[in-house]
Amino acid sequence: MLGLQHEKNLTEVVNPLYHTDRMWKVRCMVRPTSLVTMVIHAFTSENMSFHTLIKYKKFVLLPLSKRKFCQECQQLLLPAEWENHFGHEVLTDITNAQLKRPSQILYPLENKKTNAQYLFADRSCQFLLDLIIALGFRRVLSVGTPRLHELIQINGCEEQQFNVKSLLLDIDFRYSQFYTEEDFCHYNMFNHYFFGGKVAQEVCRKFLHEEKGEGVIMVTDPPFGGLVEALAFSFKKLIAMWREAQEEAHSSKEMPIFWIFPYFFESRILEFFPSFTMMDYQVDYDNHMLYKHGKTGRKQSPVRIFTNLSPSMIVLPIEEGYRFCSLCQRYVSSENQHCEMCNSCTSKDGRQWRHCVLCQKCVKPSWVHCNTCNHCALQDHVCESVQVGCFICGGADHKRSTCPHFSMTRRAYQADGKQRQMKNKKLKMGTIKKPSVKQRKMRVLKGKIKNKKE
Repeated sequence: MLGLQHEKNLTEVVNPLYHTDRMWKVRCMVRPTSLVTMVIHAFTSENMSFHTLIKYKKFVLLPLSKRKFCQECQQLLLPAEWENHFGHEVLTDITNAQLKRPSQILYPLENKKTNAQYLFADRSCQFLLDLIIALGFRRVLSVGTPRLHELIQINGCEEQQFNVKSLLLDIDFRYSQFYTEEDFCHYNMFNHYFFGGKVAQEVCRKFLHEEKGEGVIMVTDPPFGGLVEALAFSFKKLIAMWREAQEEAHSSKEMPIFWIFPYFFESRILEFFPSFTMMDYQVDYDNHMLYKHGKTGRKQSPVRIFTNLSPSMIVLPIEEGYRFCSLCQRYVSSENQHCEMCNSCTSKDGRQWRHCVLCQKCVKPSWVHCNTCNHCALQDHVCESVQVGCFICGGADHKRSTCPHFSMTRRAYQADGKQRQMKNKKLKMGTIKKPSVKQRKMRVLKGKIKNKKE
């Protein structure tokens, strides 16, 4: 498209854009029409991955004193690029250990509406890896879990007997500086889109199809503000990709999944994946003020693990206060007491819940039964009966949205608005001509004569 046939020509075009727009990698995630994104996407699968791989190999060969990382541009710097980053905040003496933990060098994306990044604390990350190994999995599809991917890569390099592999699928393109295309795919989990095209999609398919699909588990940690429906759509696409390797006799099998998400989304997740169960383990994050382990009451982390594996297989650490419930046949938090009437350990948030006879279920300890609402709620809540009725006419038999008075006014306004839109559209298209000054004066005069006659 741009007439670039060699890697050298690509570098000459991309590098100036790279330096003039300091956060181009972040912006390309939310502004797909930008020129930089067009260049990147056009060469992601071939030239760009090759270019970043060559650059990384050159960077590793540099002595420690010449290894630099620009914090403003979020880019590894070769000596030839130093001049373009003069005046920027730069990290020096980048060690091999730091290169193996890129999530500690890169700034987490903090736009809560689009791509906020909360990274696993070491405690949760190590627990997940130990659990994966204990369950006998040999490959991990890490969807939006860069910390877990890093830990697996580090253990694979340091321990000869370590036989777990990982493929990272993530929206953050910055990780392509540190990993090859066999270890990282630029991926949007909200619409199942591989930015690398068929090449990246084939890498993922090959990873899932190894050993006929056996020994693989998907671990995903999506942004909590994302729609569950969109995430479920993408995850089912990945499951379908994995199922292609299954024999017809095992076509009904499910790919093992760990979905990390807040407990209050349980009903939404079960709506799309009925076989999932929520575990009591509290996942905590390094760069989040509230989602920390060890806090009590309502300050505990609300993030849990949803899985389609049998709950009895998931062993939670006893030293952190988890215990095994022989009646439920699963590990629960210490304060999650078994309810004989519900026949389950019912607590969701780590506190001890109590059973309400009138509601016939367990509720939060701070809730009380309201006879007006006919269910349990906070003591100082506003009753539903007070809210019933119309705020426009005061009628008790309908709401504001269905008020006939409001609807008539709104329909008249919308009809008038549509007429104005159609007229403006015709004027722009030239199908009707705008009246001249003389014609407008004649219309005014005719109107006055008509009024006098009346």
